[in-house]
Amino acid sequence: MSSLFQRLAELSVPRYTSYPTAADFSAIGPADQERWLSELSCDEPVSIYLHVPYCKQLCHYCGCHAKAVNKAEPVTEYRRALEAEIALVASHLPKRARIGRIAWGGGTPSILGAEALASVLRTLTSRFDLADGYEHSIELDPRMLDRAFCKALAALGVNRVSLGVQDLDHAVQQAIGRIQPADRVAEAVANLRGAGIEAINFDLIYGLPNQSVESLRETCRSVAALQPNRIAFYGYAHLPSRRANQRLIDERLLPGSAARLEQAAVISDFFQAEGFEAIGIDHFAKPSDPLAIAAREGRLHRNFQGYTDDNWQTLIGFGCSSISQLPGGYVQSESGIEAYKRMIGEGSLAAKRGHAFSEEDHRRAAIIERLMCDFTVDLADEASAYANDLSRLKSLAANGLVELENGRVTVTPIGRPFVRLVAAAFDSYRVEGAGRFSVSI
Repeated sequence: MSSLFQRLAELSVPRYTSYPTAADFSAIGPADQERWLSELSCDEPVSIYLHVPYCKQLCHYCGCHAKAVNKAEPVTEYRRALEAEIALVASHLPKRARIGRIAWGGGTPSILGAEALASVLRTLTSRFDLADGYEHSIELDPRMLDRAFCKALAALGVNRVSLGVQDLDHAVQQAIGRIQPADRVAEAVANLRGAGIEAINFDLIYGLPNQSVESLRETCRSVAALQPNRIAFYGYAHLPSRRANQRLIDERLLPGSAARLEQAAVISDFFQAEGFEAIGIDHFAKPSDPLAIAAREGRLHRNFQGYTDDNWQTLIGFGCSSISQLPGGYVQSESGIEAYKRMIGEGSLAAKRGHAFSEEDHRRAAIIERLMCDFTVDLADEASAYANDLSRLKSLAANGLVELENGRVTVTPIGRPFVRLVAAAFDSYRVEGAGRFSVSI
């Protein structure tokens, strides 16, 4: 790897699941959230995100808003708060909205149990309508999936599952505090398919301690044998100053930037050779998958849930730390579990942080989204307005990572791993600073 590539791989840069990014949020209160909810037209479907912040144990690598719990009471209390929030948010909408997508994330949402999941869904469908052909997905720990629970998920309408596989090498699993044998993952997949849930995603991570190109190739071979529909392969973001659990990772075992870049390339080459199509910066999908079809047709989008094939303008998040995208701006709920429950219990919306959109935000968000999804954007009609931003790309263009022609920005094949750096050129909020974001590769 050239010294240039190594230097670029070490730069700190946002992941751009939104613009502006959550790092640029400021104080937003319940009154702002209430006003923006009231402005929804409800003419198109909305996406729903339900955050469950609990796990039975916290893995060393985890960067999510999650907490280990071994008692039932806190989980039950949280479920009640989640249901109360759903009713509260719905009461501020101008009319009943249709749900096009439900996504459970965490933490480990299955920690609620089948009955509690069903209870939350009853509350949701009592306040919202379900659009025809809606998608219902959930993130799951494969170690917690027996046959009965998989059947219960199918009965609740779950039709897509993301399994947190991370890595199948035992030495890596020991280093990240998540022992998860490959046969346990295979059993989970069999149980899901036996229950009729065919759309299965795997979430994997590179850049972990003890990982090597050889161990990753073996993990990729094992994963491909299980025939998931999609694979998300994220670069590990090591931010121990912000995540206490990550301090349990021995930094001496982490691969450097050169190794991470090689790992990312090996993963991409492997899955494309297996017949998967590369989607954006970190996804792979079978050609028949809706995400792959959307990418081929130029309909790929990106939001807080990652890459998506829908273009709906509204995403409503429920639960502590969840983020909503509303007509007026982004709203992030109180991240502290107890503070969140207290606000909801007092009949208040839980808004804590966020950002009010400007017209310029919308324009720049569209540019960044197209770069992150299509690796190209045409600014010919407004090149003069973004002249300063385009000038920031000249050094990348000189090194063959981007092409600049008549206002069109195109990320070249060798530049694609660095597309977040290209997007950052159009980020007017970005402040240089080591450690603020994960490294670019």
